[in-house]
Amino acid sequence: MDEPSPTIDPLTNQFGSLNDLSHELASLQDLAMRGSWRSILDKVSRARSLDLLTKPHDHLIYLSYNVLALTKLRRFSDASNELDSLHDFNSHHYKYETYPKLYHTRSGSMVPFSLRFIHAQLPFKLGNRQEGLDRFYLLLNFIRQKIKDKGIHSLQESVKIWRKREVFVLHCLIGHHLGAKEFNVCLDLIRDLINHDYLDPVLVSKLGYIQMQIGDFEGAKGSFHCVETMLNERKNDDSSALSEVEFRNLVNRNKALVFLVGKDYVSAVREYEECMERDPADVVAVNNKALCLMYLRDLSDSIKVLENSLERVPTVALNETLVVNLCSMYELAYVKHSEIKRTLSNWIARVAPDDFDASCTRV
Repeated sequence: MDEPSPTIDPLTNQFGSLNDLSHELASLQDLAMRGSWRSILDKVSRARSLDLLTKPHDHLIYLSYNVLALTKLRRFSDASNELDSLHDFNSHHYKYETYPKLYHTRSGSMVPFSLRFIHAQLPFKLGNRQEGLDRFYLLLNFIRQKIKDKGIHSLQESVKIWRKREVFVLHCLIGHHLGAKEFNVCLDLIRDLINHDYLDPVLVSKLGYIQMQIGDFEGAKGSFHCVETMLNERKNDDSSALSEVEFRNLVNRNKALVFLVGKDYVSAVREYEECMERDPADVVAVNNKALCLMYLRDLSDSIKVLENSLERVPTVALNETLVVNLCSMYELAYVKHSEIKRTLSNWIARVAPDDFDASCTRV
């Protein structure tokens, strides 16, 4: 009697390139990385009209990029309608097994995780918070079932990926509850993960931020100390995607936040400068250093910090929060701030991705 063949972890089967996965996928990914969302819409439309998508999974991948582009361009109703065209993610139409001649060795769902995530996120953009929360919790349950199933079959690479997705979705859920000041729910979600030995430094840091908001300053310092201990002992769960530099900068930013709350702005600036020395593209450190300098009444240097960041790493530093703060500082520092903001706005129009909200310059 033949022995049953072992279950192969699909994530250990490496493809030669992105284009081996789907038609001109490398080009789509490059456009996404550059924020060329309108070009993605054009490319998807062209591929569909010329019948270049020959396999079921090709259609799903291109639909994913189309929905992502529509969402980035704030065309939320159009994105929702596109998603609704799939009807049911669990339909047999989206299973590899339905097409054995095309997918000889593959099984399971071919629906990209990104589609499931956007499906959960869109109701918030359309003003339906409760539906969004319901979808996120359903997605969380779906992920946890996947982790259980993959673990039973010892598919360790897949387990790592699904655990990262679990933490990612929890970060989003916590953010939504935090926005509604539902602090106890946030604390329960984080503590549940920690109790299950998830050593994610970002989540533990977020626990500290929430503790600060509810006035538990000592508890927050304890959480931040825990993150620093994790760094010193090199404890970093597989669910965390932090590099060494990102981990060290997280520790410095946590220390800076303690100083910031205690109004020790000079010490906070020192911590943020350490972050910027390691990584000039750490936008949180750049922005917060500038704010600390403003609190120290050094408006000129505060403006220089933000301007230098935009000049050195425009693709990273160009985000709406940083630009809003810079424009506010211009308004405080200069009488003719309108002209300066207009110059900034014109520069942004040349270099910003398609989804950048140019109204943040308030010109």
